[in-house]
Amino acid sequence: MKNNTHALALAALMIAPTVVNASDMITGDTVGPADAANKMTFRMTTDGPRNNDPVVAEGYGKLFNQFIAKHPGWRIELQMMSGDIGQEQARLVEQAKSGNAPDCAAVDSFVLPLFKKAGVLKSFSPYFTKEEIAQLFPYIREGITGTDGQIYAWWWSTDLRVLYRNKEIIPDAPQTWDETKAAALQSVKQGMEGILFNGSRYEGTTFDWLANFWAQGGKLVDDAGKPIFGEGAEREKFVKAVNYYRDLVKSGAAPKRVATIGNYDDFNAAAAAGTTALFVGGNWQYAQLQSALEPEELAKWTFSPLPGPTKDQRSTGTGGWTVASFASDPAKVKMCADLAREVYMGPANEVQGQLPTRADLYDKYKIFSSDINKAFSEALKVGQARPGAPVYPEISNQIQIMMGKVLTGTQDTDAAVDEAFKASLAAYKRQ
Repeated sequence: MKNNTHALALAALMIAPTVVNASDMITGDTVGPADAANKMTFRMTTDGPRNNDPVVAEGYGKLFNQFIAKHPGWRIELQMMSGDIGQEQARLVEQAKSGNAPDCAAVDSFVLPLFKKAGVLKSFSPYFTKEEIAQLFPYIREGITGTDGQIYAWWWSTDLRVLYRNKEIIPDAPQTWDETKAAALQSVKQGMEGILFNGSRYEGTTFDWLANFWAQGGKLVDDAGKPIFGEGAEREKFVKAVNYYRDLVKSGAAPKRVATIGNYDDFNAAAAAGTTALFVGGNWQYAQLQSALEPEELAKWTFSPLPGPTKDQRSTGTGGWTVASFASDPAKVKMCADLAREVYMGPANEVQGQLPTRADLYDKYKIFSSDINKAFSEALKVGQARPGAPVYPEISNQIQIMMGKVLTGTQDTDAAVDEAFKASLAAYKRQ
């Protein structure tokens, strides 16, 4: 039987007493009685009762059911985001500026700086203790904190990038870029297509690759949020990191098709098909491999921290989702904060197997005390989030364009980097 972390999480939830049947309280896009005196709108991703995985959906159903039972007199109206999260988040910013945003919403940590700069978020500081905030990983705490010291969202889930490998093909974990290239070439000799990574017009392309820049101590922006990656020592580190990927393709250690990959599912499919032995992926993919592979095939796969230019220079990109409030009514702000605490701060992590942002939760929940998740939490110590600068989305866009040119060989690295920097700097000046 295949391992299934979602099933284990749901089993844990079953132990908890259920206040009322979920079907009595969740109807269509509402949670709670229709005649409730108070209502709160919550715009969400699939991290909820509408998840496509029926096990996850049922787990969330119980959580939302228990939550609304603890808050009599309230009804939550659910608004689902579309598949294009980037457009949804941009629209949410504009709605918040015009006063038409939902009371509560899922905000991608990737764009949280835009919301903070716009001044549209309500403070959550009154609703979370200093001890709870202190347990957050440093980059999480920094990401939700405003210039006034208040917290303006609750960042409840995080992730990181690692290097997956088939141990039968690549017995030892590559520690450096050179070792990664050598391992990938060895896999090619055995009929594989080499190392896979995102390389198309996709945020994952930027974010997965950035660890190579950050591992050298590179900085995209200065303290004022101005792009600096194309100047002086930062440019040297940046070019070096780009050339690492370029060389992987040019040498045949990575297939040319990486320039068209923009979906982590492609890596799972390649692993299942036996066409690759090495790929850069997210921590959540281990659970997906558990579901996709038979036990004997899964046993061949493991992961290790992303290699760096040297074995002592390491970093990894960390992302995740937050819950934030735009409500003008303080009661709704509190309700949103309560939702973040009671549903998402721990319980939702357990349901979906998504890594918690508080260090103490790794011991609290059995699912996160496993050797695998402990290894992920250890890797988070060198985790780095996207810079909290409003210009970052445009920097990412330019890196994606640059990467396409470099990986396909249509432009040399120096020229492509200079164009990306020039465009990013122009975007900063327009802000």
